[in-house]
Amino acid sequence: MPELKVTQVKSGIGEKPAARKTLRALGLRKIGDQVVHADRPEIRGMAQAVRHLVEVEEVN
Repeated sequence: MPELKVTQVKSGIGEKPAARKTLRALGLRKIGDQVVHADRPEIRGMAQAVRHLVEVEEVN
């Protein structure tokens, strides 16, 4: 099953509360944090919502 590696590249400071909560829900706390999630529509949607703060790459 493919997985997504999500890396936080920008700070959530100054962002709207919804974007900050999305970062936390993804498991990201600070710049440079990386998490691996299953490639699911929910995770892709969350990453899309904060696409200006994260980088996403597919991992097998």
